[in-house]
Amino acid sequence: MDVEFVEADDAQWKEYGALARRAYGQPVPDIARLGPHADRRLALRNGKVVAGGLGLLVPQWFGGRPVPAASLGCGCVAPEERGARLAAHLLQERIRALREKGAVLATLWTASGGYVRRLGWEAPAQVFSWTVATTALKQAGAADTTEITHGDTAQLAELRERLAGRWNGPWQRPEWWGAWQQEQHPDLATYAFCEPGGEPGGVLAVTAERTPSGRQLTVHDFWARDGRTADAMLAFLGRHHARIPTVRFERTGLPPGPLLQHRLAGVRSATAWHPWMLRVLDPVRAVELRGWPAHLDDEITLDLTEADSTGTGTGRYTLSVGGGRAHLRPGGARSSRSAVVTLTGEQFAVWYAGGYRSPAAAALAGLRGEPAVLGRLLAATADREPWLADYF
Repeated sequence: MDVEFVEADDAQWKEYGALARRAYGQPVPDIARLGPHADRRLALRNGKVVAGGLGLLVPQWFGGRPVPAASLGCGCVAPEERGARLAAHLLQERIRALREKGAVLATLWTASGGYVRRLGWEAPAQVFSWTVATTALKQAGAADTTEITHGDTAQLAELRERLAGRWNGPWQRPEWWGAWQQEQHPDLATYAFCEPGGEPGGVLAVTAERTPSGRQLTVHDFWARDGRTADAMLAFLGRHHARIPTVRFERTGLPPGPLLQHRLAGVRSATAWHPWMLRVLDPVRAVELRGWPAHLDDEITLDLTEADSTGTGTGRYTLSVGGGRAHLRPGGARSSRSAVVTLTGEQFAVWYAGGYRSPAAAALAGLRGEPAVLGRLLAATADREPWLADYF
């Protein structure tokens, strides 16, 4: 392949912004916004930019601990260059650079799920946005004494981080996150919810937007400590009913679970989006750095077969979990032959993120093992559900 891969300088990155506008058919503002914080990789043919993308070294929470991860975004290939696997070669180069900086996971959002699946990624969860009538939210929570204040603060950032650790996948948001969001959404309004005289227990960030059918409130951030706080936040959204007929929860704006299903009596609609996808770059290090349930003490043999196209991690391993830590060692376990689970590298990524909620679901996805052993394996990661609360 007569292509050179380089780290972009400012002039090349500006050229890439023009290419991306042509390839996407619209401007891509995050190329400029995120460029100063990213590893910027390009493919050049005869000195001309023909493909590129950025990589953000941002830890993600798994098992209550931040794990070094590479978030890949704003990638594209010039239309005239498509069809020659240039995207795959560029992805490999982008990952190589971020692995050298410590990343053991790679995450991306893509509409080309089938393509990146063949390169080793898999989706840990389905992703939906929800649209509901504002009046349906008005009675979602009983009136209470929750105090509501407007404005983002360092205290709210700390609350978001604590709550993010309850899920598998959220960013450990970097210092530049707030300024980036404000550039994306200049009218973003942030509200804090707390009991009288108490610490904040909820954070809500919304924008009001015009749609062809009127006005709409869009929820970008919804972090609640408990059900009572979530009720207060939903009821607050419902109080906008006089002027705004609908509320849309962005694809990243609502944690997984039947929150709306259990609060609303009226009609709601869901729109499926392409999901976020995860790849484990270094299984041994990823297991060591992740958090694990403190009460578990187990040992299971994992056969990683048909791993991603690079062959990363293929082979037999012993997974040992105990005391809130885990290790993945090459070779078979001391436990019986029946305590073996066979899975691919892509399935390993879903398991790592807590994406399999039952042995039946894991078996349908293709994991092979005795149901009791599958249940033991899932117990190690299913204490937290997968959710990525940032779109990049």
